[in-house]
Amino acid sequence: MFQYENVNINYKYFNNNSDKTLVFLHGWGQNILMMEPLANPFKKKKNILLVDLPGFGDSEEPNTIWSLNDYAKMLNSLINQLNIQNIVLIGHSFGGKIAIIYASLYNVQKLILLASPYKASTKKVSFKVKILKKLAKISFIRPIVDKIKRRLGSTDYQNATPMMRNILVKHVNTSIKDNLTKINCPTLIIWGTKDEAVDITNAYEIKELIADSAVIVYENCTHYAYLEDLGKTIRIINSFIS
Repeated sequence: MFQYENVNINYKYFNNNSDKTLVFLHGWGQNILMMEPLANPFKKKKNILLVDLPGFGDSEEPNTIWSLNDYAKMLNSLINQLNIQNIVLIGHSFGGKIAIIYASLYNVQKLILLASPYKASTKKVSFKVKILKKLAKISFIRPIVDKIKRRLGSTDYQNATPMMRNILVKHVNTSIKDNLTKINCPTLIIWGTKDEAVDITNAYEIKELIADSAVIVYENCTHYAYLEDLGKTIRIINSFIS
């Protein structure tokens, strides 16, 4: 366990005295297990760091409403404690969003983004939600409104604790477009054509914002394209880091 701002964080580190360390960041509501299929083939060749992001897996929740920058700072603190150099950062979805911020602030050798959102949510607030917001200002009605909001919310929102709901709202309403323009390491952007969580148009927009980047498309794959064609993903990573 690693402690950061009084939060215990679970991680797995495999040190093979390699010249590179592959750092894996999972998506929202997931944990280390979702990234292990990608990491396992490299365990004997490279150093591997897998992290349960705070609020997920065996890591504790943050004590306050963390921003994406807070997650990036936590990761940097862990990397410094382990004295890790020459990072290849690999992030899926929410983990990819953190990876984007990390790569814009700290030294990263190479970056791999797996269906990583970068925009703030643009979903229009429905009439029902507008009414609920007004009703929530009335103290004795607020508990009822909270129950309704949970039913209307996304699966991620419904499954989250109150603290993690606040963090999720902060995350989806945060644009990191400016961070993308500050990334100067070679970057691969992997996306499925049938991704309904984050549309593939985002991949090409990210490519335009990162100078040294390329998009790799997985036909007929979803938000979890990297797992749906795992062999292809492993070959791509192997080629990219060699």
